[in-house]
Amino acid sequence: MGRSGQSRREAVDGVLLLNKPAGLSSNQALQRVKRLLNARKAGHTGSLDPAATGMLPLCFGEATKVCPFLLNADKTYRVTARLGVATDSGDADGTRTRTMPVPDLTADDWRQLMRGFLGESKQVPPMYSALKKDGKRLYELARKGVTVERDARPIRIDAIELLEIAGNRLVFRVACSKGTYIRVLVEDLARAAGTVAHTARLHREIVGDFEAAQMHDLGTLEAAAEDGPAALLSHLLPPDVALSGYPDVTVTTDAGARFCGGMAVRPAAVAAGPPAGLVRVYSDEPRFLGLGEVTGGGEIAPKRVFLLGEKKPVDI
Repeated sequence: MGRSGQSRREAVDGVLLLNKPAGLSSNQALQRVKRLLNARKAGHTGSLDPAATGMLPLCFGEATKVCPFLLNADKTYRVTARLGVATDSGDADGTRTRTMPVPDLTADDWRQLMRGFLGESKQVPPMYSALKKDGKRLYELARKGVTVERDARPIRIDAIELLEIAGNRLVFRVACSKGTYIRVLVEDLARAAGTVAHTARLHREIVGDFEAAQMHDLGTLEAAAEDGPAALLSHLLPPDVALSGYPDVTVTTDAGARFCGGMAVRPAAVAAGPPAGLVRVYSDEPRFLGLGEVTGGGEIAPKRVFLLGEKKPVDI
């Protein structure tokens, strides 16, 4: 029964930007949309906590090959912190562990504190995280009351903007590198202000080059599914839009066939030669073929081949 059920699923290729609702894990959200699309293969990038909302890129079929690149992408969050109350998990789902008075700081005072977090630094991951220690998830240990040493990891804060400060409510927007734990940032920011805090609400607005306006609510997708497969498939983005940060090169149709067969090829004539590093490779039809790496001899060696028929997208 499992094999026949799998064979009835569709070969769906593309990226869907879900505005994940609160209360669903990232995997639960993925499975909901996967069933709507009746897709054979799916994956998500950059898990959001069940209580968090916002952008969750879902990848289907050949587009699952872009997952590692989206995992490494920068992100932007809108954060609501509750000052004066700390929890064991660092968010509103945790148990209150400590309270402190909230200092009477002005908006300019908070902006000054926030500027101190800009740039590169190291951050100790929280115990309530999916990271592993000796094969065990940290949150599993934390739920048993066990605390273990965690190595600080490099992070980068590119921008942090105060949006609101009212009493014990602090709202800000932060653009940061992968691996940044916002719950820890909130706790560190409160500590710098002389108090404690936890993350009351977290909404992810941007992943990589994807913008908030490109997200779809789960209800919108469910309504589209009722209108038939074409209506739902129209919400998918071609996989190469997730790689728009890489330069593109074009190869001839014959060279494209060799590229897809695992051979290094030369790009079509370009004035300055191919750029260095990873490039998006298109045939002259045009059709997206995959990611290649420029060799020392100026050839393009295949790194990730995509078996697709999509046209080259407009830059986002």
